[in-house]
Amino acid sequence: MRLRIFASIILTLIFVSAFRLNAENSDTIPRISLITCYAGKDVYELCGHTAIRIQYNGSDDAVNYGLFDFDSPNFVYRFVKGETDYHVGAYPFAYFMRDYCRDNRRVVEQQLNITPQQAWEIVELLSINLRPENRVYRYNYVKNNCATLPIGIIEKAIGDSITFSTPTIPGSEEWSFRDEMRHFHRNYPWYQFGIDLALGVGLDYTLTLREKMFAPEALEQMMHGAIITDSIGNEIPIVAETHILNNGNPNGAQLEPTPWYLTPMATCSLLFIIILAFTIKDIHRKKVTRWIDCVIFTLFGVMGCLLTFLIFISIHEATSPNYLYVWLNPLCFIAAIGIWLKKCKSILICYHFINFVALLALIVAWHWLGQSANIAFIPLIMCSIMRSFNYYYINKCAIKKTA
Repeated sequence: MRLRIFASIILTLIFVSAFRLNAENSDTIPRISLITCYAGKDVYELCGHTAIRIQYNGSDDAVNYGLFDFDSPNFVYRFVKGETDYHVGAYPFAYFMRDYCRDNRRVVEQQLNITPQQAWEIVELLSINLRPENRVYRYNYVKNNCATLPIGIIEKAIGDSITFSTPTIPGSEEWSFRDEMRHFHRNYPWYQFGIDLALGVGLDYTLTLREKMFAPEALEQMMHGAIITDSIGNEIPIVAETHILNNGNPNGAQLEPTPWYLTPMATCSLLFIIILAFTIKDIHRKKVTRWIDCVIFTLFGVMGCLLTFLIFISIHEATSPNYLYVWLNPLCFIAAIGIWLKKCKSILICYHFINFVALLALIVAWHWLGQSANIAFIPLIMCSIMRSFNYYYINKCAIKKTA
């Protein structure tokens, strides 16, 4: 990846210099196209990819806003924190196409129906972005990515006269960011489970047409029927021609759907059944199975530490507020550790009472909080409620009845 980044930087410098020289000494007009690549198998490829293609005087280049170096120091930590520095680069279009053809991913070209002045304006704006001092940018998955930046360049060059069509995907009219993600992540339920866990209510408002463009495949659909209103009021399609550059798989190169028995819902439901069985056994014998509480609340505590980092430290979009923090927080370690300490009994009784009431209140109030939850959270929350009820009942109610 570092070699690719380095090569891209060298080619980018050549691209910028060549276009600046050609713009000053040629009357020919660059041909500008929006390129949409359908989904790949890796999680960062599930919504597809967008680039701008420029054909001019025998040259054929791609401008790509999706370059990153996974091997750079502390990449994973910085990505989780939100310090997601991506690169924009320009290089021969044949190189750009190579990976997508190898993975059998569909690639669609939409040639723009624009004036010579607008074409040169796009080239100039791209050249500015490609300068050494500008080519690194702060990536944002929904607001500043490989799709929103190219369409932003096109909008800036053309002006505010573009009217976009709606995506043709059924139900997309009322999409939120989370709804759109779920559509494109449908074969990767564990990935969506993680997103639903990590990101809060900021993903759940109804999107404008412009906001729906963060997914490249949605952008392609919206460009298909988009129109430009010229200075005298004529409506002109923004796409002059559409070409399938690589037919590939219309569903991209995604993996096969996860079998139902390996989905988060199936796994979490199985855990719920196991916890329910132990809880019934505990109540019957009036004794808490300590290792069960240790395991389940340690798991919730670790997830709570992750949410703490995302909510209070990360600068990612929509990590706060996240109402799942009522359920998953570092206080869960009280139940995991305190179960082994006799001196903590009164503290544990208090914790489990508060946890039980808080989680019931969260379930009742969830409809009004505005945050969409993954259905697999329900059995997990019920596990926490059951174990808190179990501990409180055995150590308060059952003991009193025995006495």
